[in-house]
Amino acid sequence: MQHDMTTHLKGESTMAIAKLAKLAALTTLASALVGAPGWAQNYPITATQKETAKAVAQRGVPLGDLAANAPERYTIKHGDTLWAISRLYLKSPWRWPELWGMNIDEIKNPHRIYPGQVLVLERNNGLATLRLEGSGDQTDPPTVKVAPRTRFEMLSDLALPTLRSNIIEAFLAEPTIVDEAGLNSAPRIVSAQDNRVLITRGDRVYARGPDGTPLMDDQSKEQLFRVFRNATPLKDPGTGEILGYEAQYAGKAVLVRSEGTAEAENGSRGSVVVPATIDIVGAKEEMRVGDRLLPEPPRQLQTYTPHAPNDKVEGRIVSVYGSAVVNAGQNQVVAINKGTQDGMEPGIVLAILKDGARILDRSGDKPTPLKLPDERNGLLMVFRVFERVSYALILEITDGVRTGDRLVNPRPDSP
Repeated sequence: MQHDMTTHLKGESTMAIAKLAKLAALTTLASALVGAPGWAQNYPITATQKETAKAVAQRGVPLGDLAANAPERYTIKHGDTLWAISRLYLKSPWRWPELWGMNIDEIKNPHRIYPGQVLVLERNNGLATLRLEGSGDQTDPPTVKVAPRTRFEMLSDLALPTLRSNIIEAFLAEPTIVDEAGLNSAPRIVSAQDNRVLITRGDRVYARGPDGTPLMDDQSKEQLFRVFRNATPLKDPGTGEILGYEAQYAGKAVLVRSEGTAEAENGSRGSVVVPATIDIVGAKEEMRVGDRLLPEPPRQLQTYTPHAPNDKVEGRIVSVYGSAVVNAGQNQVVAINKGTQDGMEPGIVLAILKDGARILDRSGDKPTPLKLPDERNGLLMVFRVFERVSYALILEITDGVRTGDRLVNPRPDSP
């Protein structure tokens, strides 16, 4: 009897584990591109992307659009990204809806592809299709054998992210673009305990509100601030116009007590200002008196599905973030001279053009000045957008990227 009961309980436990695993696998994909790991995030598929995928699913992808070394079979591994897999199969990885369309009947959502699944490439009548090995609904991850253990792991965390999160996590919170008046009117640090010159995490400092407006504590919630150094102007490389000011992130602070007043000393009439009390709770670099405070913005769940812009884009790289040099390499962040007013949004992919050299042709009867054609040098993806400036991640390059390099729509027929 006891043996039967133990067997029954083991069976119930196995079923419960299986149900929990399947439920976890069907939960929203854990965010790979937000500042805090573990935040859940949906990756929406736009109507245009769905239409593209359906069209491709009906006809397949022309063999000429496949990458030269597209594998016949590929087993998805930990560390893979949707961008990397798209690049593996297609000449232009930003055309990911077409990759999804190649297997739309089997993969209902391209953001729920898991390590261990096998992609199989099939070629027929000049067209290519991609399918998952095996049959049935492959939206769920492969079956995993489990044994008794104390650790529980969400299977949805294993799903592939679009891009590696560690590359841009810091930039989601650090840089901000403000106008000069906005930064000058922000609250400022006026003093530190013991007259310290350099301020870091754990220090207590004192701050004042802008233009005689007291910095007040909202008792209903914790008030967090980002601490910024003087802003650097971002100029359009073509026109020289100032597009905005990039505030240099220094740390994070929390408001402890409101700004107030106290009676003047020695019985004098009137009162003196008592600055607000601020605790430094995070530091990227040492802070100083005079640094500005901007409210911590609410956390936003962003999607970063690489896609081409809908309209024609002609832009320039304005600066390389966090660097005094003008050159940028792969996986570095740059500011560009396009923002929301130009139709920029997170996920837009642009091609980087290297300016053709100017030479003197001496091969003819007389020397002739020439400008060589601009050549495509790589791709970048916009991930944070302001009104007139955006931040973008350099996805791939063949040569160094420089401030002033041109940005255009990526061509569908080029890698």
